[in-house]
Amino acid sequence: MTRTAPTRRRTTLAAAVAAAAALTISAAAPALSAPGNGNGNGNGQSSASQGQARSNDLSTTRGNQVNDAAALAPHLLDQELAWEACDFGSPALNTRFGAIPGTACADVTVPRDWKDPQDGHTITVRVAKTETSKGNPDRQGIALVNPGGPGGSGLPWGPAMAERAPELAEQYDFIGFDPRGVGQSTALECTYTPNPEHDIWQDTKAQVDACLENELTPYITTEQTVYDMDFIRAVLGEEKTSYIGYSYGTWLGSWYQRVFPQHAHRFLLDSAVDVSRDGLQTTWDLQPRSRDRQFQDAMLPYVARHDELYFLGDDPMQIRQRWEDGGGTRTQLGMIVAGSFLLPAMYDTSQYMSAGAVIAAYIRIMESETAATDPAGQRAQIERILAEARASLPAEERDSFDRFAARGLETVGEREQLVAATQAGDAVTFEGAFSAIRCQDGQWNTSQGYWTSWVNDLGRKAPWIAAFMGPSECMYWPAQTSMPSQPGGKDTPSAVIVQSELDAATPYEGGHRAAGVLRNTSLISVDNEGTHGLFPYGTACVDAPIRDYFLTGEMPAEKSLCEAHPLPGETQTHQVAGTPTHKGDIKISMRTDAVREANRITLDAIERQLLDSRAVTPDVEAFLER
Repeated sequence: MTRTAPTRRRTTLAAAVAAAAALTISAAAPALSAPGNGNGNGNGQSSASQGQARSNDLSTTRGNQVNDAAALAPHLLDQELAWEACDFGSPALNTRFGAIPGTACADVTVPRDWKDPQDGHTITVRVAKTETSKGNPDRQGIALVNPGGPGGSGLPWGPAMAERAPELAEQYDFIGFDPRGVGQSTALECTYTPNPEHDIWQDTKAQVDACLENELTPYITTEQTVYDMDFIRAVLGEEKTSYIGYSYGTWLGSWYQRVFPQHAHRFLLDSAVDVSRDGLQTTWDLQPRSRDRQFQDAMLPYVARHDELYFLGDDPMQIRQRWEDGGGTRTQLGMIVAGSFLLPAMYDTSQYMSAGAVIAAYIRIMESETAATDPAGQRAQIERILAEARASLPAEERDSFDRFAARGLETVGEREQLVAATQAGDAVTFEGAFSAIRCQDGQWNTSQGYWTSWVNDLGRKAPWIAAFMGPSECMYWPAQTSMPSQPGGKDTPSAVIVQSELDAATPYEGGHRAAGVLRNTSLISVDNEGTHGLFPYGTACVDAPIRDYFLTGEMPAEKSLCEAHPLPGETQTHQVAGTPTHKGDIKISMRTDAVREANRITLDAIERQLLDSRAVTPDVEAFLER
């Protein structure tokens, strides 16, 4: 029997207690926008000695010498696209987006391997077009959209962006697409059988081996995808393309600009990974600490400001103490609650009120109960936590909470399926694009000692999230390519980066560094904001310069600083963590004073837990004796 597991997952049994979708970069979904999947993850320079990308890297052997992808596959350029009604996954979305002028979908046939496009092997990329600019003499062409991941479905995002940014849609036809390996395009699936006897290293390698056995895997990379994007441009008869990319989509967009600068028009990189790096390990390294930072510096202070709602007092540190005394994320239940209900609110801070209610309910229930360790008991406790949380909210907030809870329960269900499959010894099939792309885009560190040290260091510096984190599967995965260098001089395309100060998926530090390294790039920083995926944000400070850039080509100031929206139930924005500078950006540390104090509280709780368990838990004894 084969069970299908969620796309974005921590697939070891030990890590399965966390909600899979919450542990990755995750797609950046601006408030009220169409749903998407999401995340980018990080890359470090230290991996250079661990391995080299394949020498026949398209971007280095052909790269800018190729005018367009169509020159590599002229035999496919005259294909007739069979445009038809789109399937966006639900009747409601089909009706909603079907009303956008010209919305239709088709499969575009592309070479499986752009390094050998004439070898006879092809795959398909599913594309959704709009025609909102048809007949406008000021039309500027198409704009591709990618929501992130990697591995997020981008198909609905063409019509979604047309709906969300109608002023831009007057001059641009937004194009959504499922990247190769994803969704309705030729998909990459991997199947392996979990072994309960395996340790985390063996289990992780088994997952990687399962994907490496699939003959499609070597071709699921960002490099191959940017050639697909350029071929889509050519097939649609456009000289240039503009682009809006969120999260990992910023990595994809920057890669396209470097390979096809002559075809890059206006590019928005929203919630950027550090695109100045060769690969994605740096974002992975930064991500855990950014999540601890938002939890302590923004989410708990919000709860403390609303004692009239949550009844936990007005001191964030005392609330953190009670959270840790109840087990925090050191219990499976705590990890599930944090992964399924708190991390999503970090990506979209309009959900803070609901997340605060879950924190309060979790603390109160754990002060009188012991966290369950079996899936049925955990499900029962989660349902009680959600019921108490809902009851604590004003009546007008409960519909919003119900939607928030339903999304979280979906990830709980995915985790339960994975645990059941593992315990039964069933084969697990999972979508492989997330892992294939982030692991094959630049070589990651391959040392087991390095990752052991990394996990241990995380336990000290980011203990709230550390329980979720294990060694990266990318340590076992050979890279296929790496980010190409920037074009020089007048060939450098323009880009605008917009970044939240407290982004928990693609940390501010990465986007800020990228803006400082990339040529012809502007940075818009949003102070005191944590939401992942901003445009359109709803304030003139953020949206107007982006709108003007797309409509007129006028670049925003090199650096500009905007204020965040107030959080739910508040009428003013509260200062958090970093300090605005006179240069128009933000000075911020991963470990603020509040985070350091919270880490001390957490580590003290861990020590007490270990000491209290010594007499009855042989595994803890062994741990203490190491």
